[in-house]
Amino acid sequence: MVSVEWLGNRGTGTSGYRDYSRQGVIRAAGKVELPSSADRAFHGDRDRWNPEELLIAALAECHMLSYLHVAVQHGVVVTGYEDEALGTMEQEGQGGHFTEVLLRPVVTLADPGQAELANAIHHEASGHCFIAQSVNFPVLHEPRAQ
Repeated sequence: MVSVEWLGNRGTGTSGYRDYSRQGVIRAAGKVELPSSADRAFHGDRDRWNPEELLIAALAECHMLSYLHVAVQHGVVVTGYEDEALGTMEQEGQGGHFTEVLLRPVVTLADPGQAELANAIHHEASGHCFIAQSVNFPVLHEPRAQ
């Protein structure tokens, strides 16, 4: 179970759009609390995680874990993995949606001679990621193995 709590009542609740803070906290039993807010564009706190960042992080983390599993199955020994993922959104009136997320994993290999195989198995890993399979926009990959 995950819980969220709004911490932004400045004394007048949601009496006006600018009268409340977007700050909150995300909790799960036995885990460190995660400070949350809205994106800065929506009067949020840039020092806290926003829902858009959390979705991108979930996609990147899920892909990484799926990739590591698939690497083992293909005999690819990964010694390092980093990703700087980007999400693209379109705003429509008061709402909006993601149009794509681009994962850019950099994978360090025990054997750099396996770089071609290491890059190729990202597609297979994507099929194992429940989160990527659950969104209605493309999750693209620009992998680089070294």
